[in-house]
Amino acid sequence: MTDMSLRRLLRDGAILVGLLFTLYLVFVAAPAKGVLFSDAYAYWKVDLAYPYAGQVGDLGFFPYSPPVALLFAPLGNLSWMAFLAVWYGLIFASLAWLARGSVVLFLGLLAFPPVALNLVDGNIHIFLAVAIALGFRYPALWSAVLLTKVTPGVGLLWFAVRREWRSLALALGATAAIAAVTFVFMPTQWIDWVSMLLANSNTPPPWPALPIPLWLRLPVAALVVVWGARTDRLWTVPLSAVIALPALWLGGLAMLAAWWRLPNNAADYHAADAVRSKAWSRAVRSFRPGARTA
Repeated sequence: MTDMSLRRLLRDGAILVGLLFTLYLVFVAAPAKGVLFSDAYAYWKVDLAYPYAGQVGDLGFFPYSPPVALLFAPLGNLSWMAFLAVWYGLIFASLAWLARGSVVLFLGLLAFPPVALNLVDGNIHIFLAVAIALGFRYPALWSAVLLTKVTPGVGLLWFAVRREWRSLALALGATAAIAAVTFVFMPTQWIDWVSMLLANSNTPPPWPALPIPLWLRLPVAALVVVWGARTDRLWTVPLSAVIALPALWLGGLAMLAAWWRLPNNAADYHAADAVRSKAWSRAVRSFRPGARTA
């Protein structure tokens, strides 16, 4: 047996074991403990008038900002089963995109225990992995991170350290614009959300979150992304986002799935920016009065 055949055998064996573990979690362990779809339930039942009723950690508690509550509220018009079909359809579509169309990598992601845990509870970590991966080329997508988990936004230090001010401005500007517009007609919800965050800032996360406080992890996350920005290591951005999660659950490591969709290097996403900029300039010139198109 060649070394390549042995590596393939070990890889396929590990994926098979992981998939069996995923099936066990979703169809046996989680239903037995009554935690299947626990986070998805919170997104489905969010009450736009009083989104932060209850206590952090309660089943069905909604922890994200008012714009996200506004986005999720229409999903409550669906039946529970219809919502699950839509929600998990989006999760699997996101995983397929992160896998770059590779069946092996897609199965590998499903076999990755943190991803399996996200399939159990329906959390948004997979979507945040997509936002981070695309955030290099479309920085405004970082608003999805800042308006949900908040502290993983430390990854934006990548743009600051590299003096990519346009990208940083787009990320922060999009977030500020969304916040400002929604505050106009949802001021009470915004005040309640900020109050909830402040009230729970020193509350230890419930088990099974790792008992490492955020105040200790956040500087580490900042150092990781600063080092990565100085040495052109894009993978440090999703890693720093994971380290900086408000509560360090094993399921949060699913955000590392962004790794497979990162640009190969910084030059790649800047090259894409240049192509889009030129295309936009040509489009604008073509619509000028009297302009000729070739």
